[in-house]
Amino acid sequence: MTAQGFKFLFFTGKGGVGKTTLACATAVAMADKGKKVLLISTDPASNLQDVLGTPVSDQITQHQDLNLLFTVNIDPQTAAEDYRKRVIDPLAAIATADEISKIREGLSGACTTEIASFDEFSRFITGEGLSEIFDNVIFDTAPTGHTIRLLELPAAWDDFLGNNPNGASCIGPSSALKSSRERYEKVVSSLRDPLQTTFFLVTRPDAASLKEAGKTSRDLIDLGMANQSLLINGIFQARDQTDTTALKMEKIAERELLEMPGILKNLAAEHYPLLPYNVLGLENLRSVFDTDLQSKIVAAEFLKLTEAGHLLPDLKALVDELEKNSDSGLIMTMGKGGVGKTIVAASIATMLAHRGHPVLLTTTDPAAHIRDFMDQLTAIPEKLTIERIDPKIETKDYIDKIAAQKGKHLDEEGKKLLREDLQSPCTEEVAVFHAFSKAIQSARRRFVVMDTAPTGHTLLLLDTTGSYHKEIMKNMAVSPSKITTPYMMLQDGVFAKILLVALPETTPMREAEALQKDLQRAGIVPYAWVINECLSAVNDLKDPLLRKRTSAEVPIIDHIAAHLSKRTFEIPYIAEEILLPAILSRYDDAVVQAI
Repeated sequence: MTAQGFKFLFFTGKGGVGKTTLACATAVAMADKGKKVLLISTDPASNLQDVLGTPVSDQITQHQDLNLLFTVNIDPQTAAEDYRKRVIDPLAAIATADEISKIREGLSGACTTEIASFDEFSRFITGEGLSEIFDNVIFDTAPTGHTIRLLELPAAWDDFLGNNPNGASCIGPSSALKSSRERYEKVVSSLRDPLQTTFFLVTRPDAASLKEAGKTSRDLIDLGMANQSLLINGIFQARDQTDTTALKMEKIAERELLEMPGILKNLAAEHYPLLPYNVLGLENLRSVFDTDLQSKIVAAEFLKLTEAGHLLPDLKALVDELEKNSDSGLIMTMGKGGVGKTIVAASIATMLAHRGHPVLLTTTDPAAHIRDFMDQLTAIPEKLTIERIDPKIETKDYIDKIAAQKGKHLDEEGKKLLREDLQSPCTEEVAVFHAFSKAIQSARRRFVVMDTAPTGHTLLLLDTTGSYHKEIMKNMAVSPSKITTPYMMLQDGVFAKILLVALPETTPMREAEALQKDLQRAGIVPYAWVINECLSAVNDLKDPLLRKRTSAEVPIIDHIAAHLSKRTFEIPYIAEEILLPAILSRYDDAVVQAI
């Protein structure tokens, strides 16, 4: 790993590519060499604790078995609550309880959470978060779209605060932020300094991950952050030359790497193999860079091979249930990045449309790949409409609409001030929420299949939906029984069917379980789990690495079906480069022939 000499190291990429694994392995390797290391997660759905095998919290904590390694998780909700306290506490002696309640309600949206998280993040760059006492600070970042948004914030808030000399914004008084404009400028300067900071673009050897890495590389360069390296994780090499699935997997990966975006070919690259064991705990993390230890662990794992199998309902059975007694409703795929939410959403939408139902397929993911999958089809079903909730487009349309409505009777100076006020980053939150709500409402007359952003980002959107619901219920003069908010529609299990998508691995299962608990606390009960890429559902596997991964899947799948979900469906691992037609043809040849 070429990580020597940098103070700040960022690991970023599409969800599920192994950012956390490589960030943790790097942190352990540096600590083993005598460096004092701080590892920070900015992912709202962080799993540092599972990977490192040590308690991780929102306070800097020393690893229980490695004294030079320290961790901290920037929890968005904790950061937002701390910010709200800094706004509200000084008002306690001069404001009424009702006034304070209104202020708190006004600071309950996702935008407050986002900027408070960045405020916390920035302190570790400037040294206020005690980063100066560490030799290296490593950031395990949220999936790409969320990370780029985080890195764009300094410029966005600098512009907004510069145009609002009174220092107030839609998140409250800027004086409550720990970091001033000058400190934000220092953050940007540090991130752009190639002597201080390097960015590791983590990817898998597949087209979607490589495309995402290429886009991230360009976005970072546009932000002035050009010191980058490419880490290609999970490269599979067949060990049994008679296993057709293994040989296909190997050839697909080779082809995808040859066809990677040109911008990535100019970067220094390092390759890491697909392993037959979970990279959890210090020894397994050390094996990432120690090939002798890796070979020893692999040999031990192959000695423990067992035959295993199971049978769960498939995707066709799920679609049969979804259309039973209904020709409309909301279907949302949720889960951590990289588990296959998009391909599941695209498959379900296509199958429903082929069966004659009007369907809208849309996404709230900033790093959406719906079009990539739909472009694999020679024709889109007539009944299928494809859209994307693009934050930038939605924000522009929303600003234009509000400016036209409220600017009718304003002079030119008034119109200019109105537009400046609407340039707040918080406007994006409102605009995306309006588009999200519109899509939900349209599910009254057709099926709406919504591919959501990775977990943390989705929870922020649902938090905004809940805040809107509370505000409506509090201020409406009519009877609550006559009001149906988007939040209430999500809580309606007949109307809205939430599908939790996971992989048959320990960490994705735990993360999906945590999401399920978060949703249930909000009164939203998932309809079913979809376990994607199940090797244990593939027949005649001979390769020892694949067989080992198969045997490890079975107890995880059994636990999900027995304890976490009343309805559990599986999709087998499909070794095909063009994935959507391959999935559809497995369940209905007529679908593929028609499209």
